[in-house]
Amino acid sequence: MPDRSVSRSRSVSPRPSNRVSPRRSNRWRGGLAALCAGLALALGAGQGVAAAAGTPEPPAPRGKILTAPLAAVGGLVHPDDPPAGANDFNCKPTKAHPRPVVLLHGTWANAYDNWALMSPYLKQLGYCVFAAEYGGTPGNPVKATAHVPVSAGQIADFVDRVLKATGAHQVDLVGHSQGGGVTPRWYLRFAGGTDPAHPERNKVHSLVGLAPSNHGTTGSGLGTLTTKLGLNKPVSLVLGEAYEDQLVGSEVNTTLDRDGDTQPGVDYTVIATKLDEVVTPYTHQFLKAGPKATVKNITIQDICPRDLSEHVAMAYDSNAAQLVRNALDPAHAKPVDCGLTLPVLGG
Repeated sequence: MPDRSVSRSRSVSPRPSNRVSPRRSNRWRGGLAALCAGLALALGAGQGVAAAAGTPEPPAPRGKILTAPLAAVGGLVHPDDPPAGANDFNCKPTKAHPRPVVLLHGTWANAYDNWALMSPYLKQLGYCVFAAEYGGTPGNPVKATAHVPVSAGQIADFVDRVLKATGAHQVDLVGHSQGGGVTPRWYLRFAGGTDPAHPERNKVHSLVGLAPSNHGTTGSGLGTLTTKLGLNKPVSLVLGEAYEDQLVGSEVNTTLDRDGDTQPGVDYTVIATKLDEVVTPYTHQFLKAGPKATVKNITIQDICPRDLSEHVAMAYDSNAAQLVRNALDPAHAKPVDCGLTLPVLGG
């Protein structure tokens, strides 16, 4: 359960064209360089370095196959620490990047192990980057297990803190799995993230979801089985309430989807993989735009046919990172320099 009291009901009643460049060069930089890069990201002190003014923009964060497994180890050792580049509450947004980026990790993960690639990459691009922890207790590396409305309330508190510290009017949310789907959407609809009558007052400008759990999952059949056997609640006692909340037909999903997928004034981007084994079928991740909202649904293999990322690897996929960059700054979108990525490890 969450580490601090949140005045949310435990029921689900609401509280309030990318182009591909022809080749990808220098894919591998050698074992020693990859090891150093992975160690720096996964075991570092959590302080990213922004690109200095006038220096070339950082390249796509490729060639770091070791980042994902080393970050997983780092997340066990540092379960409450932010990833490199995140949570500098003295950071002030620039004219080029006026909105802070808030990263939201997935179920059974934490900010440290989920964002060891994305956080320093966005920081080097010049963004103020923040990584929330939600749905778990201090010291426990397994987070985002709480009831979705409770987790959404914690995200609401974190975004308010970011807005106050930075002086920004809005944030952009980038999330993986639960953190890109059902929980931020609950925050947007029911926990104060948007003002449908006055979209200009929204606290969130855009939501970018990597393999997001938007319309419920069958869990490659596991969720279907536990539902048919009436075992969802017993299983949730072990795996957390977020397990049942994210299944197809859950009360949370039914409540959230009742009035459409989107909120006025928010730009949504979904980046999915055909190889997703967690949020299944993967087409359940896609959204349909409602009034005064925009949606861009992307299947990463349509952009990069050699991309073999499944659910976990999406957070460590340099192709996906470039798509996130384009979604955050569509006026300066660049071609995705596609290359082979691997299941679990990314690339």
